[in-house]
Amino acid sequence: MPDFSHYIIPTPHAEMEEIFGVYQATHEFYREAQHREEFEEYCQWYYQVAEQHRCELAALQGDLNLLGWFYRRT
Repeated sequence: MPDFSHYIIPTPHAEMEEIFGVYQATHEFYREAQHREEFEEYCQWYYQVAEQHRCELAALQGDLNLLGWFYRRT
């Protein structure tokens, strides 16, 4: 059986901490970037719906008040 022990080189503890730290920072960065992108998309949707509702309200305010004909104001 061949001896593979010379291929296995243990990584120093400090180097592992550095690698893990870089991975963790990269992961956090991409998670923050995704969160900001999703929030921006939500804001755009919200502003679009709000503008649509403002237009609908303006159109409704210009309509005749048909119910007002049936109720007597005192």
